[in-house]
Amino acid sequence: MSGVSRTALVPKKRMTTIWPFRHFGLKLLAVGLALLLWMAVSGEETVERGLRVSLELQQFPAGLEIQGEPPSTVDVRVRGASGTLGRVSTADIVAVLDLRAARAGRRLFHLTPDQVRAPFGVEVVQVTPPTVALVFENSATRQVPVVPAVDGKPAPGYVVGKIAADPDKVDIVGPESAIERAAEALTEPVSVEGARDRVRATVTVGLIDPALRLKSAHAVTVTVQVLPAPLERTVRNRPVHLRNLGPNLAAQAVPSVVAVGLRGTRDALDLVEPDAVTVYVDLAGLGAGQYMLTGRADVSRDVGITHVEPATVQVRITSAKD
Repeated sequence: MSGVSRTALVPKKRMTTIWPFRHFGLKLLAVGLALLLWMAVSGEETVERGLRVSLELQQFPAGLEIQGEPPSTVDVRVRGASGTLGRVSTADIVAVLDLRAARAGRRLFHLTPDQVRAPFGVEVVQVTPPTVALVFENSATRQVPVVPAVDGKPAPGYVVGKIAADPDKVDIVGPESAIERAAEALTEPVSVEGARDRVRATVTVGLIDPALRLKSAHAVTVTVQVLPAPLERTVRNRPVHLRNLGPNLAAQAVPSVVAVGLRGTRDALDLVEPDAVTVYVDLAGLGAGQYMLTGRADVSRDVGITHVEPATVQVRITSAKD
């Protein structure tokens, strides 16, 4: 072993041969496709196009409010290859206004092409308007009462009494000038149509002035008292009508006239003429004989019936042959 040369023990490194023409077909195809793409792009005509795009307000300072409605869109002119612009929509381009330096008062903000985000290959060359004017006010908070809204009319002879909201106040937020003008928050209408008793409903509360908003989303519970109308009136000597008398039958009511008690507001009662009050007994399905029947009364919808006196009427039904 000592006589063996060290160089003979070291393995020879394998030489890597580079074949420039290996996969020659694929390489040629790639070069051809790149050449075709370059020719297609370079052959497109450069065009300009006008678009109306969204204006995005960023970095809004805390404690400030914008007075009035800020612009939501601006017009831009963009330039690029006709194929590229043909694929661009208004949703792909956004103008961005940085408000971090804003403070109370009237402020002017320049809007340059550099402040417009656009896809690759689309150049923004002009923005209209180039300057945006915004008026800022300090933000304020205030508590205002909740005023419930009521819709409809209670049942005849009933009136709307006390109306209460729980909570009865809400916190509102907005520009100082709008806060000073605010007097109340309103609710969705609570219907009392045809009601004869208390109505309770949970409804949304909101503000009429669009510059104002609730500090937190709110729903309130509105309770409406529905009470008997405070005034009553009696209409006397109203004839008793016999309804639904069967064929070949005759009938007679005793007493033949009754008194009717009415309840309503003063204006509604004053409008009721005695002839507008109709009293009747229903004889449907009854044959010959004597009956004690309950008298019923009809009157206009704005007035309620409290009672018929006497409450029952004796009716004698006989055959027409008798």
